[in-house]
Amino acid sequence: MSEPNDYFIIKAKENGVNVIGLTRGETTRFHHSEKLDKGEVMIAQFTDHTSAVKIRGKAIIHTKYGTIDTGEEL
Repeated sequence: MSEPNDYFIIKAKENGVNVIGLTRGETTRFHHSEKLDKGEVMIAQFTDHTSAVKIRGKAIIHTKYGTIDTGEEL
């Protein structure tokens, strides 16, 4: 389970990778969106307001739990 202030890194492998922050609370809502182009890197964190992040597109995500490549089969 992620705790507030956990950092993670997203590196886009293609243009147009969407990073969408989702709120914490009784209902989950979108509250922030970014678009990354190939090679761009975003350093983000979970906060009191952000409980989840949705990533759409090919990217590499680094967390304290490991690395995830969205372009690979599980």
